[in-house]
Amino acid sequence: MKVHLEMFESLSERLSTTFDKLTGRGALSEDDVKTAMREVRRALLEADVSLEVAKSFIDNVTEKAIGAEVLKSVKPGQQVIKIVHDELVEMLGHTQDPISLAAAAPVPIMMVGLQGSGKTTTTGKIAKRLTEKQNKKILMASLDTRRPAAQEQLRVLGEQTGVDTLEIIAGQTPVQITARAMDEARRGGYDVVMLDTAGRLHIDDELMRETEEIRDIAKPHETLLVADSLTGQDAVNVAKSFDDRIGITGIVLTRIDGDGRGGAALSMRGVTGKPIKLIGVGERLDELEDFHPERIANRILDMGDVVSLVEKAAETIDAVKAAKIAKKMKKGKFDLEDLSEQLNQMKKLGGMGAIMGMLPGIGKMKKQLDAANFDDGIFNRQQAIISSMTKKERAHPKLLNASRKKRVAAGSGTSVQEINKLLKMHRQMADMMKKMGKGGGFLGGGMPDISPEELEAMEKSGKMPELPKDLEKHLPKPMPNLPGLGGLGGQGGQGGMPGGMPGLPGFGKKK
Repeated sequence: MKVHLEMFESLSERLSTTFDKLTGRGALSEDDVKTAMREVRRALLEADVSLEVAKSFIDNVTEKAIGAEVLKSVKPGQQVIKIVHDELVEMLGHTQDPISLAAAAPVPIMMVGLQGSGKTTTTGKIAKRLTEKQNKKILMASLDTRRPAAQEQLRVLGEQTGVDTLEIIAGQTPVQITARAMDEARRGGYDVVMLDTAGRLHIDDELMRETEEIRDIAKPHETLLVADSLTGQDAVNVAKSFDDRIGITGIVLTRIDGDGRGGAALSMRGVTGKPIKLIGVGERLDELEDFHPERIANRILDMGDVVSLVEKAAETIDAVKAAKIAKKMKKGKFDLEDLSEQLNQMKKLGGMGAIMGMLPGIGKMKKQLDAANFDDGIFNRQQAIISSMTKKERAHPKLLNASRKKRVAAGSGTSVQEINKLLKMHRQMADMMKKMGKGGGFLGGGMPDISPEELEAMEKSGKMPELPKDLEKHLPKPMPNLPGLGGLGGQGGQGGMPGGMPGLPGFGKKK
């Protein structure tokens, strides 16, 4: 999962360069601010932000920056960055706005958008999300009778996600399918009915009339526009057209993990006044995230997004296994089976690139990181080495003499040198685990320690512990260094990932 959002990369770099010039000065004049704002304006326009939105943004920031009373404890340049950050958050929507289901069941959700924007896949993603996270009974219905195999595509997505789909009856019109879907949802006791409307390659009157008819029959509680974020200003125009004719309640941005310029995301709310509710961060059905304006602003300004990283860790890491490892750590034990599990957890978080992209200040190290050429494939090679060992060797690595290492190397398709590196890494981690075992609980005291037995009982009852609402307060300040990245600001073999996730010393490079 590319949670580092490549689409904002060029904008982030331009803004970072501009602000570096500001923070290097002891005091700022009005001319300094105006010069900086011209650079910011140019960066926004190059990133495909609409002229109207960019102008409003610059005017607001300039007014606040020139009239702001600079705090004695804050450098003037930092004050301007804070103002830009707050204005970015305001432009993106200020607060997170989730899909609303506050209506009588079945709640109709209508999906609209152009063909190729990822509308059908997004329908399946949202249905999966509502089923798994909110325990809702969902019925999906495809109203696309024009695109070949569109209805079949949604039926297959239903099978993959375990969500019911409306039976396909050949020859029915979209309006007839809508009426049948609503009737079936009422009779079947469904909580939500998702209506996947037809798209076109461009906006036309026929598309709008058909969508209006569907809207009038279904009376959707939510009308979500699915927009491809890589189409730039055209996506903004599409959003405005759909809102004017149909009346949308929110936007879902797809392909936000791509290498576009990001301006569409920054412009859409400004142009339509409607919130961005969700973002598609990959092709897999679980790669859909809530849109948090403040976190996105942090990423654009290279302030990181540690809160999202911790939340991702809480979702993907097996809490029971983690608790069992923590219990062993407290006794000073950490074998190669435990290391293999840690490698697995890193893979679930998206690999080193995804994790690094969420950390503050990482944008300034981009050249060093590109030169380091980190290879997430090392996880697979290291796990292959561990899998080629006997159970006794995994529990007692000291048994691995020269002949055993040759056997493991042959079995895993690696070299003795790689095995030695893995064993050295394990020793470093085992030492680190002993130190961590003497410390507090989850997130350094943010949550109490819970035994593996208690966690297993919670899992069975469906009552797992929740992250604290004031999560930011429990995160270490400053964030610990990433191990194995000496020369990039970190210290090899020290530190740890948030969420009780230890770092990986000596992380490898591509050959």
